[in-house]
Amino acid sequence: QVQLVESGGGSVQAGGSLRLSCAPSGLSLDTYYIAWFRQGPEKGRNFVARVDWSDGSTNYAAAVEGRFTISRDTVKNMVYLQMNGLTPEDTAVYYCGAGVRHSGLYDNWGQGTQVTVSS
Repeated sequence: QVQLVESGGGSVQAGGSLRLSCAPSGLSLDTYYIAWFRQGPEKGRNFVARVDWSDGSTNYAAAVEGRFTISRDTVKNMVYLQMNGLTPEDTAVYYCGAGVRHSGLYDNWGQGTQVTVSS
């Protein structure tokens, strides 16, 4: 059974930092990308960052590049999203997603974790 369990959301003031965690299980991780998406109020779910589990390579959305860092821990089987320099525009529910490498699809999702940034 595939599971993605997120944690680490919360409320922070603008300029602050948060670290989100995702615990994937039930997957052959070497064949997957693990990504973070976010969905703000009355908005669609948008890509934030992803890591290729097989080699650790990463990609970021332009809106977060230079502020957010995605990483994986192959011992603990965890994925992290370190978010620095947060702004109110980063307020959203953050979802961890898993998709087969090169498929272009993310079809396994966690339950989401709320991040709220106040000005």
